[in-house]
This record gives sequence, C-alpha cells and structure tokens, in this order.
Amino acid sequence: QVQLVESGGGLVQAGGSLRLSCAASGLTFSSYDMGWFRQAPRKEREFAASISWSGGRTYYADSVKGRFTISRDNAKNTVYLQMNSLKPEDTAVYYCATKRSAGSGGSYYYWGQGTQVTVSS
Repeated sequence: QVQLVESGGGLVQAGGSLRLSCAASGLTFSSYDMGWFRQAPRKEREFAASISWSGGRTYYADSVKGRFTISRDNAKNTVYLQMNSLKPEDTAVYYCATKRSAGSGGSYYYWGQGTQVTVSS
C-alpha cells in the first residue's frame, strides 16, 4: 500500500530555514504528482506547494511563494520542501500527499502522518 513518511519538522526562529522530506513507497513515485499541505491550529488544511510527476511544473500558494521551494528526487522516491525566511504564521503541521492515480489528474488521496513546524517570533 502507499505510504508517505514526512520528516524534518521542528522548532525554528523567525527568519530561519527548515527542509522537510517525504519518503514515498508502494507506488511508482516518478509517475505521481506530489503536494505539500499544512494545517495550523484551529484552521482548515491548506495547500502549500505541489510538483508534477516529472518535476517540470511547480505551484505555490501565494503565502509561501518566493520563500518555499518544492523539489523531488525520483531516484530516492522523495519529495522535499525547502522553507526559508520562515514566519510565525508558517507554524503548522505539514503533510505530504499524492493522488490516487498516476499522472496529473484527480485529487489528493494518500496522506502522510504530518510533521510539526513551529516558528517562534
């Protein structure tokens, strides 16, 4: 079955950086779009960034554009989220996700367990 395991979260001061990783198994990773989402306390889960199966297309939420970079290493079945210039409002549980089917269609279906990112002011 598909498994997504996030790592790299932690506590960082405002202005600092973190790199999240998501290791995937149980799927042909290089055929799947991947996404990062986040959920802050008492808020809905929201989209942060996504990358196409080939890595050729990336998308970002306006709130993270210019500060976060999503990338993938298909040889390692891993997707990354490099987060720079972190702000207290970036504090959230970050989730890795992928779609039910290969390619670029459909909605996100498989989710990791999440990793906590806390940014202190």
